[in-house]
Amino acid sequence: MKSFIITDKDAGGRVDRFISKTFDKLPKSLMYKEIRKKNIKVNKKRCTPEQVLSSGDLLELYLKDDVLEIRKKHYDFLNASTDLDIIYEDDNIILINKKVGVLCHPDGKDYIDNIVARLKRYLYDKKEWDPETSTFTPSLANRIDRNTGGIVIGAKNSQALKIMNDKIKAREIEKYYLTVVHGKMSKKSELLSAYLTKNEKKNMVTVTDYQVPNSKKIITEYTVLDYYPDASLLEVKLHTGRTHQIRAHLAHIGHPLYGDGKYGNEKGRYRQALYSYKLHFNFSDENILSYLNHKTFQANNIELLDEYKEKKFK
Repeated sequence: MKSFIITDKDAGGRVDRFISKTFDKLPKSLMYKEIRKKNIKVNKKRCTPEQVLSSGDLLELYLKDDVLEIRKKHYDFLNASTDLDIIYEDDNIILINKKVGVLCHPDGKDYIDNIVARLKRYLYDKKEWDPETSTFTPSLANRIDRNTGGIVIGAKNSQALKIMNDKIKAREIEKYYLTVVHGKMSKKSELLSAYLTKNEKKNMVTVTDYQVPNSKKIITEYTVLDYYPDASLLEVKLHTGRTHQIRAHLAHIGHPLYGDGKYGNEKGRYRQALYSYKLHFNFSDENILSYLNHKTFQANNIELLDEYKEKKFK
């Protein structure tokens, strides 16, 4: 017999998923059978496989010890780097300053070392998360391309992940970017609007001043922070969030990003001067993350600013 007190990190998960993830020697058919026979209970009462667990729930399994051996194995994330630039952290979320060149999620070539793997290792080393017992896997609510740096939002539990995903979709998390573009802007600040059409096959977009079939409206706001004869340092705020919006929109008005080999004139270069450096939370309702409302978080140690100050953009 084994029993568990469900923690905040496991709350929101289903009974069957928690059990399957915890006990790899327990066949699913046997698990469902024992649930029906009331040998698996929640808070001393009969439960169902799809029942959602809450924090503080008592889960009891009156089964033989040989099928209740807790899963143990080696984890690839333990081979990930421990380099994690943390901007902010609490019990629900963690804000990470992702450096240029680092992937957010694994791909075929870089499966081991990425931000998700580093986050898992960090929380595992702190004993805040254990894949043996937790039904939730630390996840990112947003992603940033490998060649772009900036703030990514990590979630420590399912509730936080859902709220962050919803708030990003509702545009209640304002994102600000730093970028360096070719030339000197004619205006100190401007609210730009246009239409963007995506070519899925080429993974490119086209910007037009007028609406065309399958196009979507884009709104991009910029403020000039500094400039020298051949380059302007901008802060950009997205009012819409479309693929390659900043890169394509600024190139459309004649100011492509430095290092942009796709939308600029620097063919063969794919390290565009772009950094997602600031987030502002502007929630419209009460939730478990309401303590973040109206707060702003900003990254430090931004390579883009160092390179600009050294006048490397010429």
